[in-house]
Amino acid sequence: MRAAVLAEVDGPFELLEVPDPPSDGRVLVRVRAAGVNFADVMVRRGVYPQMPALPAIIGSEIAGELEDGTRVMALTSGGGGYAEVAAVDPAQVVVLPDNASFAEGASFLLTFLTAYIPLTRQVRIGPGSRVLVLAAAGGVGTAAIQLARGFGAHVVAAVGSAAKLDACRELGAAEAYVYGELPDDLRVDVIVDPVGGDLFSAGLGRLKPLGTLIAIGSAAGPWPETNPGLLVGRNISIAGFYLGRLLRLAPELVGTAVGELLGLWQTGAFRPLVGAELPLGEVERAHDLLESRESVGKVVLVP
Repeated sequence: MRAAVLAEVDGPFELLEVPDPPSDGRVLVRVRAAGVNFADVMVRRGVYPQMPALPAIIGSEIAGELEDGTRVMALTSGGGGYAEVAAVDPAQVVVLPDNASFAEGASFLLTFLTAYIPLTRQVRIGPGSRVLVLAAAGGVGTAAIQLARGFGAHVVAAVGSAAKLDACRELGAAEAYVYGELPDDLRVDVIVDPVGGDLFSAGLGRLKPLGTLIAIGSAAGPWPETNPGLLVGRNISIAGFYLGRLLRLAPELVGTAVGELLGLWQTGAFRPLVGAELPLGEVERAHDLLESRESVGKVVLVP
């Protein structure tokens, strides 16, 4: 099979012929689309907290076909998605809805679970809630906008460039701003934060009493140290979410959430937003789109 192999930190990907992965109790999926996530970019740059041993085939989200032709989507524990064939734990394989494309399937599990589980298990939102979504034009952000809107919340989207504002409004954001233009008096009940860095600290100051910031990622840099006295004094909280560990520690909870999401998807409540589909040989271009913040929605590789 062909695979995009990362040999070293900050190095190029090499498109190589390599042996098919051994099954070892897993199922083999003929990959038709592989999602590209910012965690993949962090691995390439050597800053991901759980770095794989290199050389490696990275990529944690795929859609494709089983040997019998069944269309599926799956999370790939330990990577392996940037290839023509991936070996996947059977417990992490989900049948792809009939009306969904492979690209949409590769844009669904990781991003929508990362938005949905915190919004339904770690906070309570509904009509009247105000939810601020950072990196709102990215994969998790576009999922969070649609889900929070579906729960009746007033969604405020924040992005890095004005070119992304219309896309956020089209997905259901009631307000959309470039980061530097967020109103000074904006106060919200929930913040979905895949960004970290300085935006994390600024976000804490925008929470209403009993508000919660959901820390999902640190694309802009490490989270600043936070004094618990600030949280106590302002009656606010921080919730952290990491899907990879939750899959290991509470697989039943994740499975239940997948079922709930599939039900919502089939009613038309949302749709994964695919921003770009690129051939496997253009994996570096895919990473460039994420690093430069040019992409809207999910970037997908097509082996």
